[in-house]
Amino acid sequence: MSLGIGSICQRNLDLIRPDDSIATAAERMRQRSVGSLIVVNESKQPIGIITDRDLVIRAVADGKDVEVTPVIDVMTPDLVVATGDTPIISALRLMRDGPFRRLPVVDDKGVLIGLVTLDDILMIFARQIAEIGNLIELETPAASAVTEN
Repeated sequence: MSLGIGSICQRNLDLIRPDDSIATAAERMRQRSVGSLIVVNESKQPIGIITDRDLVIRAVADGKDVEVTPVIDVMTPDLVVATGDTPIISALRLMRDGPFRRLPVVDDKGVLIGLVTLDDILMIFARQIAEIGNLIELETPAASAVTEN
């Protein structure tokens, strides 16, 4: 596939600041029905991600006070990011090597412009496979066209 991930990434993102409380993060996830938030600095550059799993493992299980503990204390830092022109196959490789299911997409200044998920990529592949299947079906002689003499 020669498409860059910028053409398929989600642009309407759920963000949070590193100094927001983890209670705020959990509430935002609940309101928006998402399992993760991208943590951005004042320049809207991604500096981490916080997932529902992070909240459970690094906050609740450790007995942290959700009202005062900042997101930065429980987020996953050091995100791997890609640019909009990163080929889909390369994005898959980054996710596999990570391993992770979400890949922030940034512009040439490192500013967050989108997020591509493994599910987004799988949907592209599924559509292409369906199109190939339709083509094969159209070009395959129908069994009913075969008659005996």
